Amino acid sequence: MASASSRNPLLRRSGTYPFARLTQARRQAEAAAGTTLPLVDLGAGEPREPTPELIRRALIEAVEAETVSSYPLAEGLPELRAAVAGWVGRRFGTTLDPDRHVLPTLGSKELVFSLPQVLVDVAGGRDLVGVPQPGYPVYERGARFAGAEVVELPLLAEHGFLPDLEAISDEQWSRLALLWVNYPNNPTAAVATREWYALAAARCRRHGVVLASDEAYSELWFEGDAPDSAVQIAASGDGLGGVLVVNTLSKRSSMPGYRSGFAAGDADLIAALKRFRPSVGVAPQRFVQQAAVAAWGDEQHVIEVRERYRAKLAALRPGLEALGLRDAGGPGSFFRWLALPTGWERASWAQDALADPETSALVSVLTDGDPGDRGSAAFAAGLLRAGLVVAPGAFFGPAGEGYVRVALVPTLEDCAIAAERLIALSDDI
Repeated sequence: MASASSRNPLLRRSGTYPFARLTQARRQAEAAAGTTLPLVDLGAGEPREPTPELIRRALIEAVEAETVSSYPLAEGLPELRAAVAGWVGRRFGTTLDPDRHVLPTLGSKELVFSLPQVLVDVAGGRDLVGVPQPGYPVYERGARFAGAEVVELPLLAEHGFLPDLEAISDEQWSRLALLWVNYPNNPTAAVATREWYALAAARCRRHGVVLASDEAYSELWFEGDAPDSAVQIAASGDGLGGVLVVNTLSKRSSMPGYRSGFAAGDADLIAALKRFRPSVGVAPQRFVQQAAVAAWGDEQHVIEVRERYRAKLAALRPGLEALGLRDAGGPGSFFRWLALPTGWERASWAQDALADPETSALVSVLTDGDPGDRGSAAFAAGLLRAGLVVAPGAFFGPAGEGYVRVALVPTLEDCAIAAERLIALSDDI
């Protein structure tokens, strides 16, 4: 057996992935409660809506047609690239060449993790990756496993949860290989405008930095206009040079298990990814790509998905308000970014929960044993004892402390149950 010293030290330093910790805490809470209190899981952002029938049917037909299985090509099926380009054109008004500007991916997470391996050049002095804080943990993890250091870009409410690019020093700009942005944002649900994308792209181009825009939640919003995309800057006349957009069907089309997404943008970046990806074997299966063609070609199911998430928020909101959880984020995604109630730990439900050794054990799991600030983890552990799973804000970095993230992924009926449980806790305040 290999010794621990033979393993990549980054595995040890990066700790347990936050949502793996949440799963472990959930299991502990379920074991403690037995079958008396089924949990309502508002924690992980995994859609639990039925995958639309037309997509499932396309998958079945593709499997039946492929009697001899073959390895999928790294560049993906031509019909899927064309479907993605067609969708981008209809949705954002940007014309893409399916052969030069589009690359199917195995969802978006693997691309987020692996992109720094293509762009970071430690020996050449491009050894930094900019990541939003709070933010999706994979931005930082992918950067570090590529040998890069990380520049954290604070997302502050007073700036609309947009990073302050002026705060990046000239020395940092000269070393940045890649700058990640993510709108609609996870976890804050903030959105960005095409004007902001244009400014960010211009700044990145000036310094030779790739602007990578993770737009996994672009088709989900609770109010206002449809979110903009970084691909729209092509209409300004500057093209897509130095810009890469990542999107996925996991949220838009309730297809998390299919693992199907795309990267689109700068033709040179797409070409570099096509050279890299055959070495790691991450092309989606052909039958999944055929299902993705059907998904990108249909909008009616997406409209229905949005309406269901809005109904879920309406069902849950009375409970959030009763407990004093203030919506502190934006209108996008299917998340709510909630500020912890002032003095919540003095409520009787919280005192009872925090006095219980089982709650302390849950906090330890959620924080990976970190003795630092545990406010959001303690709040989440208290809710776990009440039958509700939420994500501590600290999962998304230190800037997330003082918040929790709620994912509106349970059924409408379970969201109503969650509201009832929150209201019951509020009676103790």
